[in-house]
Amino acid sequence: MPPSGSHIHHTTEAYLGRHPEERAGLTPLLDALTRPADPTSRKTYPGHITCSAVVIDRHDQVLHIHHKILGKDLAPGGHIEPDDAALSSAALRELQEEAGIPPSAVVPLMGYEGIPLDIDLHDIAANTGKGEPAHQHYDFRFVFRLLDERKVHLQAEEVTDYRWLPFPKVTAPTIATKLARLSSPTTL
Repeated sequence: MPPSGSHIHHTTEAYLGRHPEERAGLTPLLDALTRPADPTSRKTYPGHITCSAVVIDRHDQVLHIHHKILGKDLAPGGHIEPDDAALSSAALRELQEEAGIPPSAVVPLMGYEGIPLDIDLHDIAANTGKGEPAHQHYDFRFVFRLLDERKVHLQAEEVTDYRWLPFPKVTAPTIATKLARLSSPTTL
């Protein structure tokens, strides 16, 4: 069963407790949480929730995958599936599917257990081949520390390459800014 409305609301409010200045920018997400439609369904428009895994290795570098369809370097992530019980579980499943890193190989960054590092709203172009109109993704970005070596096994259907980037070079500006604010990343 996908994450419940109360779980999503609680996670969103916990995030906004840390970042109250972002409330106005998250209005489309907050509005979606008041509608009867399932905000985790990829068929819900004008937008729906996705989840990503921001993975930091022992060298304080962040995993980026090159997404085939979008043609961009991103954190592993995607749509919620019916078996994802929590938002962070969806991020971990996507990490394993796209990069071959199992949930047992990472731990949430201390203080971010179940609370996203970032929530980003971004536009997705229409995809006539899939019958999808232009819409938004409300992406909950969870941060994890990689426990061991950087063993990545890409999902060839969606991902063409990967790289590890230091915090200042992270491709998502909001993630780079929030990572830069971490007090001592090497001890996290």
